[in-house]
Amino acid sequence: MMKDDAQQTTSVWMATAETPTEPRLRENVRTDVCIIGAGIAGMTTAYLLTLEGRSVVVLDDGEIGGGMTGRTTAHLTNAFDDRYVEMERLHGEDGARRIAASHSAAIDKIEEIVKSEGIDCGFERLDGFLFVPPGESTKVLDDELAACHRSGLRVERVARAPIKTFDTGPALRFSSQAQFHPLDYLTGLTRATAREGGKVFTHTHATKIEGGSDAKVEVESGAVVSCDAIVVATNTPVNDIVAIHTKQAPYTTYVIGLRVPNRSVTRALYWDTPDPYHYVRLQTDKGDPSTDILIVGGEDHKTGQANDGARRFNNLERWTRERFPQATDVEFKWSGEVMEPVDGIAFIGRNPLDTDNVFIATGDSGQGMTHGTIAGMLLTDLLQGRKNDWEELYNPSRVTLRALPEYAHENINVAGQYADLVTPGEIDSPEDVARGEGGVMRHGLSKIAVYRDESGRVHTLSAICKHLGCIVAWNSTEKTWDCPCHGSRYDAYGRVYQGPANSNLEPVEE
Repeated sequence: MMKDDAQQTTSVWMATAETPTEPRLRENVRTDVCIIGAGIAGMTTAYLLTLEGRSVVVLDDGEIGGGMTGRTTAHLTNAFDDRYVEMERLHGEDGARRIAASHSAAIDKIEEIVKSEGIDCGFERLDGFLFVPPGESTKVLDDELAACHRSGLRVERVARAPIKTFDTGPALRFSSQAQFHPLDYLTGLTRATAREGGKVFTHTHATKIEGGSDAKVEVESGAVVSCDAIVVATNTPVNDIVAIHTKQAPYTTYVIGLRVPNRSVTRALYWDTPDPYHYVRLQTDKGDPSTDILIVGGEDHKTGQANDGARRFNNLERWTRERFPQATDVEFKWSGEVMEPVDGIAFIGRNPLDTDNVFIATGDSGQGMTHGTIAGMLLTDLLQGRKNDWEELYNPSRVTLRALPEYAHENINVAGQYADLVTPGEIDSPEDVARGEGGVMRHGLSKIAVYRDESGRVHTLSAICKHLGCIVAWNSTEKTWDCPCHGSRYDAYGRVYQGPANSNLEPVEE
């Protein structure tokens, strides 16, 4: 991405982290396992494998943690976003218990790694509180409390969440939750992986991924990684065309960071129950001990199907100030993309319709830090030939019959986006595009994506997503082209930086 037109928003993690920078891969290399993606799932897998003596190469086309790990709010929780009532409906009581156990184990594993490696990432255990909006029935809390108890979680109903400035009414208290600084943690994982002999290459785009007896990954420079197994741990798989992408949907979520006086908000995780819901936590500001940063997220929508980020940030700010009037300036704002599986839990394991030595980790469902850690634990066992009790639960080839209505709904939505192939453009000519903005224009039988940079120069690209041919949409918040079908994202100049597409939008002459 070009610096003058890079993403306009900055997460609090990106602003404060010092992640290590690694070289591009330029020479052929041989390894046991090649991992694509240097986020939480990829680096946890790499770290755990190196501890077992496996040689590992990690490739990422950006920086370490530069994808969705750098845009999380880093709640480490077993309080499931889609609720245990829903998990019981979809996966049965035994499935819900295993979901609760796996996310609890993920938090424990992160704590274990932090302690054993001495990672300074602000890890701390704290409570989480779930409450309903003002005036709404609390029956959802009663139902969820019963489901949580059946799932083996330590949860209790309390009179209110400990927010001094806002009476939440009855709430559920989830004990032994946690939080940390995700990029500081990832930095520690990367250094520990390198110490154990693992190699991590950034700014290295994988162009071809091929499993089988001669498994290999080719990169943009022409270098080849030969390996015994491949793990694709990108936000959504870049090696899969259809199988997984029909079973999960991309959603954009928004986050703001505001300053509050130190100790004016009880340190805890907070969540409410609307759809979309809100989620809140505190982050210590090392540079200013007199204040904390209140991190608030929500306002989700399908990726590429809305371009009103300013309104959604304003909604978040209004919601926050009503509950935390001591908040001062909004210093950070960013958005991230969440992959929502139709049955609520991640896809971790062997890639469907592929060779047995190609594995994937995707479908974070808003809980990427614990799902990513589960991926590291589960994939390590699978690659080491060990049995894991979570294998079938997270199997990417699973078919959850009770999720068929959700499956149909999401895929009907995707099918509807193809109508944009025949509709008029949203602009008539490049002159309609302001500096620093973009728009889609009809160009004969096709459509082109028009971007005017800050200097006034116009850049024209094919508006056809390189994944499955949807028409991309301009995102004025992040200055990106977003695919409304499966969530591929490109920078303003058409360079792909988020799958499932794995190649750039093609330049065209107007």
